[in-house]
Amino acid sequence: MKTTKRLFALDSNVLMHDPSSLFRFHEHDIFIPMMVLEELDANKKGNTEVARNARQASRFLDDLISKHGPENIGQGIPLDLHPNNQSEIEHGKVFIQTQAYDSELPDYLPGHLPDNNILNTIVAISKTLEASTLTLVSKDINMRIKASVLGIHSEEYFNDKVLEDADLLSTGLHLLDEHFWEAHSSEMDSWSENGRTYYKIKGPDVSDWSPNSFVYNDNEKNKISYRVNSLENDCAIIETTQDYSKPNNAVWGIQARNQEQNFALNLLMDPDIDFVSLMGIAGTGKTLLTLAAGLQQTIEQELYSEIIMTRATVPVADDIGFLPGTEEEKMTPWMGALMDNLEVLTQIDKEGGAWGRAATNDVLSKHIKIRSVNFMRGRTFLNRFIIIDEAQNLTPKQLKTLITRAGPNTKVICLGNVAQIDTPYLTETTSGLTYVVDRFKNWQHSGHITLMRGERSRLADYSSEVL
Repeated sequence: MKTTKRLFALDSNVLMHDPSSLFRFHEHDIFIPMMVLEELDANKKGNTEVARNARQASRFLDDLISKHGPENIGQGIPLDLHPNNQSEIEHGKVFIQTQAYDSELPDYLPGHLPDNNILNTIVAISKTLEASTLTLVSKDINMRIKASVLGIHSEEYFNDKVLEDADLLSTGLHLLDEHFWEAHSSEMDSWSENGRTYYKIKGPDVSDWSPNSFVYNDNEKNKISYRVNSLENDCAIIETTQDYSKPNNAVWGIQARNQEQNFALNLLMDPDIDFVSLMGIAGTGKTLLTLAAGLQQTIEQELYSEIIMTRATVPVADDIGFLPGTEEEKMTPWMGALMDNLEVLTQIDKEGGAWGRAATNDVLSKHIKIRSVNFMRGRTFLNRFIIIDEAQNLTPKQLKTLITRAGPNTKVICLGNVAQIDTPYLTETTSGLTYVVDRFKNWQHSGHITLMRGERSRLADYSSEVL
């Protein structure tokens, strides 16, 4: 193998996580051990995300070989079939293992194991290359550790990161001190329209704002809060928010308990906002506020025909096996949060008694449908209020599949907490929830709020802090 560029040897988990990783090393070359192809073949069957990615990676390789001919595999096949057709990007070559290598591993690493087979191949070809030229790329931390022990430079696959640090993710909130309002109060233009008051602010301070984010102060005596209506260069138009903490503005009997919940309800209750994402620790009220807003707009206001709720079916502990029944019956055990919050919402009207609550439950069951993520592909939802719970456990591709199901007059709400990711190979910076929050932040028909304050109980709040 002759290469004058850096050579990146890809582990199978990289291709099964992101098939387009083949085209993300720009001008550098890629090496694919034969055992990686064996693992792609072993994982290609099924409807899981891993199986789909394994099949796609194999298709990319097959397309490259078909274009340049199998006789050129030994010299390296140019990586010139970028999936986004970005022909201007400089590309390297992909080399596929074409010969067997004698054992290069110590006795304590049995060569018949797939990972060790890959390491043996990489150690063998490293002896034919210059030092610091070869790098193993793997998402398996133990694989990287073993490579380091053998003297092979290794790195994690970082190209799928949305942000370098999850702390850089927008919260949808901008806390401004009194000096800001004093400095801009004299130059604000104001007017009223449809019961709302609007202000026009100019200055460099607004450059970091985004549409439908909220600006506020923390003065308990003189609270100020506005929603960013629109932005243009160094000019922002802000509008007064609706106060959902008052009993006469309660949403399905639910009142906002803090300012962040009030902002969340402003987004959830606005029919002009098509996509809302709510992040926060357990007990901040994400699901309760969303269900209350969905019921209010579906049953009372009749803006939507029904509520559809789905979530990633990732267990916290060991899986308990197959579940009996229909799709909705199989999903019911995963919807404990839905049932708990519906119980709260049906207990609000105490005057109706047990019979009234039973009648309410019957009405709710007709307007709330539970669906599995696995059966969403190819569907189109018209006039629906869609809730995607535990969205932090979904990949960017899975969330794209779900959100693109939305038809006319459909609203999508993503709920989750990136600190509670249970899916292998997903982190705070690669989660689908982080991806959609970052991608939607500048769209005028979307909004995001990170809820900070827990309202479940003092026990839950304290445990979130110390455990």
